[in-house]
Amino acid sequence: MRYAEWCTAAPSLEADIAAAAMSLDDIGHSRVLYGSLRELGTPEPGADDPAVYQNVPYLDRPWTEWSQFVAANAVLDGAFSLMIEALVTGNVEVLRSRLKKMLQEEHYHYLHGRSWMRETNATDAVADAWREAIAWFGPQGGDVDALHREGKLGMGVEDLWRRLEERLESPAPQVAIDWSSWNPIRRRTTDGGIDQQTSDMLTGLAEKRYMPSSE
Repeated sequence: MRYAEWCTAAPSLEADIAAAAMSLDDIGHSRVLYGSLRELGTPEPGADDPAVYQNVPYLDRPWTEWSQFVAANAVLDGAFSLMIEALVTGNVEVLRSRLKKMLQEEHYHYLHGRSWMRETNATDAVADAWREAIAWFGPQGGDVDALHREGKLGMGVEDLWRRLEERLESPAPQVAIDWSSWNPIRRRTTDGGIDQQTSDMLTGLAEKRYMPSSE
């Protein structure tokens, strides 16, 4: 959704097109991932409350600067892609078989983000994105490492950090995470959620307002 908001506001036509294409990719990836998780027995939460969305805080509000897009594209998209890779290399067959194609498409997201990182002064935005990526991976010795030990994930927390640093060709900034306030379900250290307008768009409420009355 946040990518789509920039499909007519990016610095170049090529970047506009890339933003639109990546947003469509991620919609498709979400459908495949959620469908696979439902088969594994994951309950589907209600969508009336914006706080039920388990997104990183970086996605709570629309981005106002191109540097925020770049940081999300390079760091957060990279973190999400690595977690998909960890699922593909784990031992849960439904995830191994269905998520492989996603990695091929996410590779182009990585190339786009890395290219713009080299051209954009996004230092502050990148530091913010890194902080949220680390929180999203979770603490060392936590649930991700437990799933790694069980073989359900092909990488643990340290592996994910290291691989993300390698992708970005730079070390992670020094960030402090207050793990005492970390929510292991929402994978974030702060409350809140996506803005109401975006929530309405995701649930279809915004479109319903313009539909003709059935009365």
